[in-house]
Amino acid sequence: MKAAITTRPGPPSVIEIKEVPAPEVKNGWIKIKVKAFGLNRSEMFTRKGDSPGVEFPRIQGIECVGVVEEDPSGKMPNGQQVAALMGGMGRFFDGGYAEYALVPESIVFPFQSTLPWEVIGALPEMFQTVWGSLHQALEIERNETLLIRGGTSSIGMTACEMARHQGLTVIATTRNPAKETSLKDNGADHVIIDDGTVAGKLRDLFPSGVDKVLELVGTATLKDSLKCIRPKGVVCMTGILGNEWTMADFTPMGDIPSLGRLTVYMGEAANLPAGAFQQYLDLVEVGEVKPNIDRVFRLSEVEEAHSYMESNQATGKLVVLLD
Repeated sequence: MKAAITTRPGPPSVIEIKEVPAPEVKNGWIKIKVKAFGLNRSEMFTRKGDSPGVEFPRIQGIECVGVVEEDPSGKMPNGQQVAALMGGMGRFFDGGYAEYALVPESIVFPFQSTLPWEVIGALPEMFQTVWGSLHQALEIERNETLLIRGGTSSIGMTACEMARHQGLTVIATTRNPAKETSLKDNGADHVIIDDGTVAGKLRDLFPSGVDKVLELVGTATLKDSLKCIRPKGVVCMTGILGNEWTMADFTPMGDIPSLGRLTVYMGEAANLPAGAFQQYLDLVEVGEVKPNIDRVFRLSEVEEAHSYMESNQATGKLVVLLD
């Protein structure tokens, strides 16, 4: 099979397209003929050598969609449409950057859809992250206010759509004024230009603060995001678009406002309820929500796709479609 192999830690050029043996099926695992996969910033960090425990060379990819090639248990018939995500995929065992992937059955979700593969390929990890952040970490409710810090990311765009669909008022941020229109077209009720601090601008709109904050930029803006919540409001840090994992100075009794709540979401496939992905696909299929896909690449273009992802040019998800 053809695979995009990260040969060693480094820049995008360390990703090479090679012919390698297809994986051999084993009990408890399912062999998938990959049709498409989404790109994720965590894969950029892995490629750079920043993910602990990863050995190279490695076929990366923490998600993929396709059809069952072989399931030794017989639970899933050949040709069944499936999505696979997380569970060490692309880090501790080879992942989705290939024509075939062998993954544990525990991270495989069957579905039925007539959507194009490049659309389906954009959804699994993005949906899992957004669903878990909004429902499990932030526990959103209708009529609440939600600030999305990092609104033009694929996670931010999807979170805006899902929150608006469930009756929330959404405020989205971007560092680039040129992207304000795309955020409003995506459903954001308000857009704030982020120059590093947004708390003052947010309080001009909502003097008491917002109910919930989805923090996607990370530690670089976390303190400021905590200043945006009302008493008993919640901030969930899910992303690290700012590429900073740690904070040099953090004082819990001071940086977290009194009665404020801070949590994180680092979800796995197990956090996604059975049937939730199918329900989301159905909403996409009837046009109630529209995934934001920035560009579609081919397997031979994974190096280029990583360069594009690292340049922060994208507004929406990057997808690789296999022939």
